[in-house]
Amino acid sequence: MPRRAWGTSPLVQPHLEDYALIGDLQTAALVCRDGSIDWLCLPRFDSAACFAALLGDRDNGHWRIAPTAAHARPRRSYRGDSLVLDTEWETPTGSVRVTDFMPQRDRAPDVVRIVEGLSGRVEMTSELRLRFDYGSIVPWTRRTDGCQVAVAGPDSTWLRTVPGTGAEEVAGGTRARFTVGAGEKVASVLTWHPSHESRPRDIDPYRALEQTLHDWREWAAHCRYRGPHREAVMRSLITLKALTYAPTGGIVAAPTTSLPEELGGVRNWDYRYCWLRDATLTLGSLLRAGYTEEAAAWRDWLLRAVAGDPADLQIMYGVAGERRLPETELDWLAGYGGSRPVRVGNGAVDQLQLDVYGEVLNSLWLAGETGLPPAPHGWDLQRSLLDFLESHWREADEGLWEVRGGRQQFVHSKVMAWVAADSALRTVEANPHLPADTDRWRAMRAQVHREVCERGFDAERGTFTQAYGSRELDAATLLIPRVGFLPGSDPRVVGTVDAVRRELGRDGFVRRYGTHPGDARGGDSPVDGLPGGEGAFLVCSFWMADALYLTGRHEEARELFEQLLACRNDVGLLAEEYDPAAGRQLGNFPQAFSHVGLLGTAFTLLGGAEADWPHGSWTE
Repeated sequence: MPRRAWGTSPLVQPHLEDYALIGDLQTAALVCRDGSIDWLCLPRFDSAACFAALLGDRDNGHWRIAPTAAHARPRRSYRGDSLVLDTEWETPTGSVRVTDFMPQRDRAPDVVRIVEGLSGRVEMTSELRLRFDYGSIVPWTRRTDGCQVAVAGPDSTWLRTVPGTGAEEVAGGTRARFTVGAGEKVASVLTWHPSHESRPRDIDPYRALEQTLHDWREWAAHCRYRGPHREAVMRSLITLKALTYAPTGGIVAAPTTSLPEELGGVRNWDYRYCWLRDATLTLGSLLRAGYTEEAAAWRDWLLRAVAGDPADLQIMYGVAGERRLPETELDWLAGYGGSRPVRVGNGAVDQLQLDVYGEVLNSLWLAGETGLPPAPHGWDLQRSLLDFLESHWREADEGLWEVRGGRQQFVHSKVMAWVAADSALRTVEANPHLPADTDRWRAMRAQVHREVCERGFDAERGTFTQAYGSRELDAATLLIPRVGFLPGSDPRVVGTVDAVRRELGRDGFVRRYGTHPGDARGGDSPVDGLPGGEGAFLVCSFWMADALYLTGRHEEARELFEQLLACRNDVGLLAEEYDPAAGRQLGNFPQAFSHVGLLGTAFTLLGGAEADWPHGSWTE
């Protein structure tokens, strides 16, 4: 990756693969390979960023600690099964390690960076530029009690370095140079708090490091996965845990906003919220791996967030269950790789996506199957959701992919309506004392199944399509055998897998649907109402591996899984998409959906039929 000179903006923006994740289960930061924290929102995942260089340049906020030498070579890794990041540098005069982490907070969030000399003597440079409100506000700074204090509006930070290094003010920030020899350490702690409150108590950075490592080791020890590629599985589980907002149990889709699906394009969205779909699939992965505590916390978050009229169910919420997530554009940020607009909030919050009812009901069924005690009034909520869906499943919606080109009769939405009824019936079968109108639900399940097979299947091409009457394909139809709608041996499933691989695949990677006119056979226009294209969706590519396995092509499934694992960066992280031509990741990073896909395929390959879904009655 090209190095960035001190005091200048990068000539070439780092690739997403150059970033690693640290976090405290309430927010997260992205640390670049060159030692710069380029993204951090405080105090929550969805708060305004104080480091926003990721979506602009260095003047939009960053904190870099690295050797002063221009040609230092870094290598990095997480310390065991944790979110503690070690970056080691070799320089002409010696070697040094920088350890970055965020301890689980008591009250205030802290970012801790510990510099340790390993050999020789190495001069280090620390440059801090705080820019509150997504890189737009230069704070007022002062020195107090040996700390660098920054204040702007509601935000305040304290930077404490032990031992002191003596910082100078430069270009709207501070810079410090210091030298470490073998065995010497310098620790810096950046602490945020509301500016109207008193300064938080100082933490001991070295005790915080030991406690953070202990917390992660203790959590990782609960993992019951014992199959192949355990390192990749464990890193994905840790990433999902890192995307959990501990105070409420909500799970964000990603810690970032507006990382583009196409470099220079407009498909740039804010993913720092809790999508019901993503979170329910995350729940399934955590349960399969043995993490019932997180599953229970998410279940309780869900019941709080969706409480009320089932007609008001949203596809996403804030981390505490907030409903209003207005979408706005930040015109002062140039965007990652020049990709504009940069958006905060998400206008898709108001869309109708009928598939989420199936995902919610299925996740609650799975929670019961894995031994979670029932929540008070949980069954009442499930009945209300299914009653609403029974009256509305025939409607057109925006579908799984949140299209902005108008509602359609999406096949995947109908399949998930079938899953909703099937999950409710399975819950009653396991708990016959529950009140239920099973005859009506069975009739609904059969009717949905019959209609999808009649109207959603293109007999001429031998494949399920994206929507009724369309010739466009959709990677979501790969889930048909996994959710139990039809068995993998059914010729309609085999034909769908082959058609999706042929028309939406490239070198093993799978797009979610066609994004250019003429992608579909017959030349249908794009369904999403947006210009430009996008990369291959990594979760769709994992779904292809699942589908290959479930249709009996086990070796092909394993080969594809190995190929997809190779797309992870050096610390095991995946973005939303992958560009096979450029060989780089795209979209928000790291992405829960992609890591859920990895985990789902690992479980499928390990246990065959074991997946995150029940297998329903294929005769209906």
